Amino acid sequence: MSTSIPAQQRDDVSGGAAGFSRVPPQDLDAEQSVIGSLLLSGSDSSRFFAEILETGITAGEYYRPAHATIHRAVCDLRAAGEPVDVITVAAELTRRGELTRVGGASYLHTCVQAVPTAANGAHYAEIVRAKAYRRAVIESAQRIVEFAYSEAGDGAEVRDLVERQLTEIVAGTPGLQAAPPTVGDLYLDFVADLEDVQNGRQLGLPYGFADLDQVTSGMRPGNVTVVGAASGIGKSTFALNAAVSAAKTGAPVMFSSLEMSGTELMQKIAAAEGKIALHHLTNEGLLSPEGWEKVRLLGPELFRTLPLRVYRPDGAALGDIASAARACARDGGLALLVVDYLQLVEVAQSRTATREQAVASVSRGLKNLSVELDCHVIALSQLNDSGEMRESRAIKNDASVVIKIQRPDAEEPQSPRSGEVDLVVEKNRFGPAPVTITVAAQLHYSRFVDMNRT
Repeated sequence: MSTSIPAQQRDDVSGGAAGFSRVPPQDLDAEQSVIGSLLLSGSDSSRFFAEILETGITAGEYYRPAHATIHRAVCDLRAAGEPVDVITVAAELTRRGELTRVGGASYLHTCVQAVPTAANGAHYAEIVRAKAYRRAVIESAQRIVEFAYSEAGDGAEVRDLVERQLTEIVAGTPGLQAAPPTVGDLYLDFVADLEDVQNGRQLGLPYGFADLDQVTSGMRPGNVTVVGAASGIGKSTFALNAAVSAAKTGAPVMFSSLEMSGTELMQKIAAAEGKIALHHLTNEGLLSPEGWEKVRLLGPELFRTLPLRVYRPDGAALGDIASAARACARDGGLALLVVDYLQLVEVAQSRTATREQAVASVSRGLKNLSVELDCHVIALSQLNDSGEMRESRAIKNDASVVIKIQRPDAEEPQSPRSGEVDLVVEKNRFGPAPVTITVAAQLHYSRFVDMNRT
């Protein structure tokens, strides 16, 4: 970062250095970049603003008081639902009589120009927080040293001061985890879940297939379902059916597809929900007036109220999917994330990493994301010629439920079981396994349904 704070604007820097005999830890370039990132990403459509504040950074953690003043103005505007940019923040600081003290409107522009990319705003904020923590450690240590030199108080008072200072500094450690709950803390939640189980109430979101929901108790937060199938068998159809079924309960869902566009996914949902032949929606001149009427009704009756988001990342990075999922969680919540499909997702790996290690890393990343966001994840996976998850056994280890989709008529068109689909539950942490559940394939409608609905 080449943009520095002009000498005439450094007058108030020492104000944050009380008690220091040397220049305390600080990074003014990082502070400028945090302020600049907030000013650049203050629109409602930007997720970077929220990601910066989610680091926990506060005005008191800036070394330069002017930056703290700007930060408070930015947060107050945001809390009031006002737009945040250089113009609005300058106006707010003027109203407070603080614009000149922070260096004028020109300094706000200086902060914006100092930012390499607002996407890294959260990283800059972590740097600022780390420096602030080091200053807090030094201040606490100095208080202890000064009290010890003063010879004031008795031994008990010295111990009390030391304990209080150390407790405060440890409690303020960035990223410090709280102690895990005791079983006593968990007991009431356990009893509530037990009552649901005994009374036959489903604990998780519905897949949309009665027998599968009964066997698994639905899709529970913090867990992963892996759905495996050979190419063309219907794993995307199953996952999209499950996503719509969950969204119909009011649960917010995000479907991330690395294969299909938003238009293709909309065609499949419309075919399934409107009972419209899929090829009528994808080929010229085949949609009848009756079909058009069904499509028209799907708007107000389904699509405008369904809390289902469709995300197709520009690349295939796990980080992009995770960022979009976190944005959904902030904007209305996220109960179910569907990733179609595992082997297409990419993660940063060393050059020596094998393909199996890369897929295992994706699998572990999705499991961690389900826990972080307290949502369920459906991860689709290709099967190899032997019917196993392609490239990695770790996929099974990270999953709570593993379902393989098999169609008897896929290899034998004249099979007496033509039109049937087996959902083979190979792993199930919440019930019996292996279990085979048979449903009907209505692929012309791009859907699977319970046998009693055919």
